Amino acid sequence: MVSRFALSFALTLVLSGIMSGMSTAKGVVNVQATEKEVAEAVAEYVANLSSKFVQERGIFTVVVGAGSVIHTLRKLVEEPYKKSVDWSKWQVFWVDERMVPQTDKESNYKLAYDGFLSKVPIPPTNIHAVNVTLPAAVAAEAYQTLIKTLVDNKTIDSSSSSGSPRFDLMLLTMGPDGHVASLFPGHPLLKEKQRWVAAVEDAPFPPRERVTFTFPVINSAANFAFVITTGDLPEYVQAMLAEKVGKAVNGHGCGDGAGEGEGLLLPVEMVKPGGEMRWFLDKSTAAKIEG
Repeated sequence: MVSRFALSFALTLVLSGIMSGMSTAKGVVNVQATEKEVAEAVAEYVANLSSKFVQERGIFTVVVGAGSVIHTLRKLVEEPYKKSVDWSKWQVFWVDERMVPQTDKESNYKLAYDGFLSKVPIPPTNIHAVNVTLPAAVAAEAYQTLIKTLVDNKTIDSSSSSGSPRFDLMLLTMGPDGHVASLFPGHPLLKEKQRWVAAVEDAPFPPRERVTFTFPVINSAANFAFVITTGDLPEYVQAMLAEKVGKAVNGHGCGDGAGEGEGLLLPVEMVKPGGEMRWFLDKSTAAKIEG
């Protein structure tokens, strides 16, 4: 029996001009008419990956971001997924965190807990939050130490080429300026090659202090999915985000993204994971993608 996701995927390939089974720099682009349909496609995708990795490794390591991606995960707490997913095998991490109390509305932990984690039976010991009671630099070092310990004990897989953590899934969105995690356009951390986790003390908008994964980790993911929907935003915001998504998917950028001047890569364009990459978009976000 052909699943709804398979039918949607086939239609997506036609709409985006990507041939079935063809590997491209774009990754797989999944375009849905509405945000609700995007959420349904994401739920099936994540549930299928969870089943795959639990069978293969007995663990499913998931990195989440902030913003709309948590809201998109709401379908996973509904049937059939709430009961069929083996939540006890999930290990959850954050791609970045704002250095505010976990009760603060700006906290990425609070966003994920209120919108998703509190609704599924993931063991508390499997939820790995950044320690926001520490100074940002100390918190970043502590989070990297935690990640290294979990790599060493095989909870987290590692890249055979770089030795960086190789999370089973990174599920992120993009900021309005094209930033990913807390890696902002023109920031020196875009060139970071050694550290897995770093402190940001000069974010361009509040909260200024943050902790973030760097590109060596982001680009080592076994599976990377961008979830970006703009259909409920003002038209000028839709157009702005669609332009940045189109630039990233179409691959027109140049440069290293770390300096001043035109033609340099946005952080979203620098996401080039070694594993599979997917884009889950609504039609307004996909408006600038070339077929």
